[in-house]
Amino acid sequence: MKLHRVLLKAVIQGLADVLLQKRQADTTVEQLLVSNKNWGARDRHFIADNIYTLIRYKRLYEYCAAVNATDESALWQMLGAKLLLEGVYVSRIEEFSLLNAEGIKTLAAQAQTIRKIRESVPDWLDQTGVNEVGEEQWEKEIHALNGKAGFSIRINTLKTNMAVVKSILTNEGIDFSEVPNTPDALLIHSRKNFRNFPAYKNGLFEIQDVASQLVAPMLAAEPGMMVIDGCAGAGGKALHLAALMHNQGEILAVDIKPEKLAQLKLRATRSGVTIIEPFNAEQLTRGTQTKLANAVDRILIDAPCSGSGVLRRKPDAKWSLTPAFISELRQTQAQLLQLYAPMLKPGGILVYSTCSIFSSENEKQIQTFLVTQASNFELLEEKKISPAQTGFDGFYMAKLKKLR
Repeated sequence: MKLHRVLLKAVIQGLADVLLQKRQADTTVEQLLVSNKNWGARDRHFIADNIYTLIRYKRLYEYCAAVNATDESALWQMLGAKLLLEGVYVSRIEEFSLLNAEGIKTLAAQAQTIRKIRESVPDWLDQTGVNEVGEEQWEKEIHALNGKAGFSIRINTLKTNMAVVKSILTNEGIDFSEVPNTPDALLIHSRKNFRNFPAYKNGLFEIQDVASQLVAPMLAAEPGMMVIDGCAGAGGKALHLAALMHNQGEILAVDIKPEKLAQLKLRATRSGVTIIEPFNAEQLTRGTQTKLANAVDRILIDAPCSGSGVLRRKPDAKWSLTPAFISELRQTQAQLLQLYAPMLKPGGILVYSTCSIFSSENEKQIQTFLVTQASNFELLEEKKISPAQTGFDGFYMAKLKKLR
């Protein structure tokens, strides 16, 4: 494999932006790949793959190269160590000339015996994983979460059906497979920029992980109902709810970030959804809460969380998360449950979900809520989606019924 210096420099630039400047990996890589029109598909793949692999396994390659990723020089050594371990001839590149091949291989072998190095996680996160899910299960989960994320879509049944989308994909030579017990989902096995795909632009499908597609059906929302999506973000689950409700009723999509709600409006227009009303969380005053008391049929709280179940998609989160931040998130989760619970009418359904695999954000959070609510709520169902067992994102869902 011949190494091109311009591509190596692009990798280092991306790594510096993410690891040193603390920018988000997905937007950094996306912007970098469109910055040079002369790069072909192979070049872009080389850049993206090396950036994501080095972010995902930052601690491993720091260990192998005997550096700390605090400057660009260290990033060059980490990249060189990675390529060398893959059997690439690197000595012609000036920045790699001092690499000790035998030393790197020795350290790489040692790393395989140390989980927090091999799977590349901070000490505190490794211990948290053990405490939260048990050592044996954590070993499996963190290994799965270091794999590459799959790609799936949700058919927008307001505009089309499964047969039509399958026909479109087949005609385009796109390989896919269906997902048992998830009727609107397709796993996509071909590489393609779907955001420029006419069927996507026309709202025939949404990009959404299979695990995420299990949340909205749990509410059992029916046409004509009043629904609140309490942490709507850019609206993936709200759009799914609208489709399940046949675009009849009302969905109040609440979020604290105006830019997310702006994205939701665009997505709703593309999808042909007219029943979603974006609502800034800061406007959720006491008057509004009183007006909605005991008035809502269904409530979804897709709570902000550690994102421990989606580290495959956001490997940079391993290096930005802190114990203090997760502790704050747990407080926010509890507050959201207490905030929205009074708005649900008796007999109504509340679904609490996270993209975390940590019990303190999931079943323990629900157990605490049920204690504080005494005889007002009962737990109907819980679901845990394990990345290790399913290959999908890690998710937790709890379905609660309000009794009075």
